[in-house]
Amino acid sequence: MEIMNSETEKPSSDDSSSTSNSQSQRRVGILYDERMCKHSTPDGDHHPENPNRIRAIWNKLQIARIPQRCVVLNAKEAEDRFILNVHSKKHVNLIKNISSKEFDSRRNKIAAKFNSIYFNEGSSESAYLAAGSVVDVAERVAKGELNSAFAIVRPPGHHAEHNEAMGFCLHNNVAIATSFLLNERRELGIKKILIVDWDVHHGNGTQKMFWKDSRVLFFSVHRHEFGTFYPANDDGFYTMIGEGPGAGYNINVPWENGRCGDADYLAVWDHILIPVAKEFNPDIIIISAGFDAAVGDPLGGCRVTPYGYSVMLKKLMNFAQGKIVLALEGGYNLDSIANSVLACMQVLLENKPINGSSEAYPFESTWRVIQAVRQGLKVFWPTLADELPTTLISQTAPVPNILFLSSDSEVEDDNGAQASEDLEEVLQGIIQPLSNLKVDEDHQDKDNNAYNPWRSELSKIDVWYASFGSNMWKPRFLCYVEGGQVEGMQRPCTGSFDKTPPKEILWRTYPHRLFFGRESSSSWGPGGVAFLNPKSKIQDKAHLCLYRITLEQFNDILCQENVRSYSMTSPLFDLDDLISVASNESNSRELQMVHELRYGELQIRKASHCGSMQSIYEHLSKGPGRRRPVFRGGSHGIHTRSY
Repeated sequence: MEIMNSETEKPSSDDSSSTSNSQSQRRVGILYDERMCKHSTPDGDHHPENPNRIRAIWNKLQIARIPQRCVVLNAKEAEDRFILNVHSKKHVNLIKNISSKEFDSRRNKIAAKFNSIYFNEGSSESAYLAAGSVVDVAERVAKGELNSAFAIVRPPGHHAEHNEAMGFCLHNNVAIATSFLLNERRELGIKKILIVDWDVHHGNGTQKMFWKDSRVLFFSVHRHEFGTFYPANDDGFYTMIGEGPGAGYNINVPWENGRCGDADYLAVWDHILIPVAKEFNPDIIIISAGFDAAVGDPLGGCRVTPYGYSVMLKKLMNFAQGKIVLALEGGYNLDSIANSVLACMQVLLENKPINGSSEAYPFESTWRVIQAVRQGLKVFWPTLADELPTTLISQTAPVPNILFLSSDSEVEDDNGAQASEDLEEVLQGIIQPLSNLKVDEDHQDKDNNAYNPWRSELSKIDVWYASFGSNMWKPRFLCYVEGGQVEGMQRPCTGSFDKTPPKEILWRTYPHRLFFGRESSSSWGPGGVAFLNPKSKIQDKAHLCLYRITLEQFNDILCQENVRSYSMTSPLFDLDDLISVASNESNSRELQMVHELRYGELQIRKASHCGSMQSIYEHLSKGPGRRRPVFRGGSHGIHTRSY
């Protein structure tokens, strides 16, 4: 146990502080440096990834007198030659020079070209300190100087790719440290590294850097929601398992919904991560320790408690002789991130979880994801081959009540029963007066169909609506048909005029990569869109859920998804459009525009692709036993494309 001379005194970057009182205690390193606070928004605007994140952590640890029990280290800048092991020279040069005076006039313009990135005069130094610090503590733990360590660093790193900063991340700190141990310090005997990324967002950058490397087992558990949660692509799906020598060494556990908590994460630990870790037998573990899955995080929308993090960490300490390095990633609720890091530090020091309990069960969707991951990886990890007992997976938690939703997080009702009673009382006050009204439903239906004769005609025609993203979740899709609101929706849906549920539901997987354009694309313009890569590749997988509905319902769904103000006095997609698409007008293998219709502010573009989409048409027409056109609808934005 290293004792500091005072709370503010810290050793140099090359020295630890005073001698220990008890060598029997675990030697735990902790790294913090105020210089990493120099990275901030250029105009002082509020941003979730700000200097107060690490200050809040450090203040919490000081109050708990954690530094006095640790080897406290200062930050060290990374060397370019080590960064170049995972990043391109172009990327390194940009991050190295972006804070210099020569970039003053164009720094903001450069940042705008990246996804969720800002730069200022302190960004370069902070990025180099963050990367160098993780390298330093990883080397110390690998050498045996420390049993374990926590690097409290920023900016974070796991989104940063080979040639691109993104998602608040400049250098990929964990990837640089991993490559350093494997390639630059081979004499330390580190031959296998387990990277555990428990940040709520997928570690896309780290995954790509070790995609074909069997020396690194990369594990990421994250919100995914079929590619609609940041970074909004299919890289984090469970089918992405690595390639070549790295096949099976990339494990993704993609949550289908938010609000996952301790029970969900611990179920994944017990039934995926821990069994695989036993087989892999790593020499050291590096954790991309993001805490944006913590309770109260404004971006994460999950419910992991400090106790949950402490149990997750303790389970990992049974491997690699306890050689564990934690590097801070995300986490944007200052109280949550501080309390969670404190819990982890207590585990590292005392080798046991903090006091607490978790009696809840995982969501049904959690068990479904776990089973899918195990099924896909059992050929690589025999320990995952056994089926989980029905008695286990039948223990599920109910979906909690949602009081309101925002674009960043879900605010939950922790007093669900009382809230339900109160809500029911309020609704009764509305429903009871309405129930006294006498309405001739048959006459009403006739009037509407007379006013909108297209409905009667289109209600007799069935189509297959192929959905992607959050619409693959049946309860959400049914809101467009039956009315209502579920998580992820900003407002309740009115439902379709015909509220009959889908007649059939089919799942199909196709050998194409599904891309998401969350804001715009050159072909489709503004609005959330998705499309299939024209070229088929057997290793790529696009997952579509198809609902058999009427063409009338299809029109109502388009309206609800895109332009709620449209009167629907005429259909958005009529029989002429249907015939046009079904006739396969295009013979090109490239995506071609057939025609474009405008209804107010809504643009519906029909495209034909004789290749990937035509094969889907033919496959589906044979599968269900009926030859029907195939439609593919979007879950976000103002454009819907039909095939």
